[in-house]
Amino acid sequence: MSQDDVFHELDRQECLRLLAKVPVGRVVYTRQALPAVLPVNFCLDTDSSVLLRTSSDSDLVRAIDGVVVAFEADEFDTETRSGWSVVVTGRATVVADPAEHARLSQVGPTSWMPLRNVVFVRIDSDLVTGRDLRGAYGPQ
Repeated sequence: MSQDDVFHELDRQECLRLLAKVPVGRVVYTRQALPAVLPVNFCLDTDSSVLLRTSSDSDLVRAIDGVVVAFEADEFDTETRSGWSVVVTGRATVVADPAEHARLSQVGPTSWMPLRNVVFVRIDSDLVTGRDLRGAYGPQ
């Protein structure tokens, strides 16, 4: 069996379909000139952007508002050695429009933590890449 039989690049639509299936991903950004990764719950908006709900005074908002970040989500099965991973790269911005904030309060992600001064962060899906691995190799 060749590597091509088990490893597949995913197109944008398949990546977005898979992202919509999972509730948690990771924001990859720079904090004090060092790489940082933070797990967050999220959802996709109708324009395929990634939406986060957090506090306006959070360290995350201060670090990512207005900058390009990566967002990664995945799902793996260790028994079958299979799974997928999707990365969205784009500019993160705090939603400032009151009407949009009101809409997202109804349809956007909920937070797993209690929040004060809720804001929504949108990560544009400028670049979406993914890969799928179908378990074909037994224990090495």
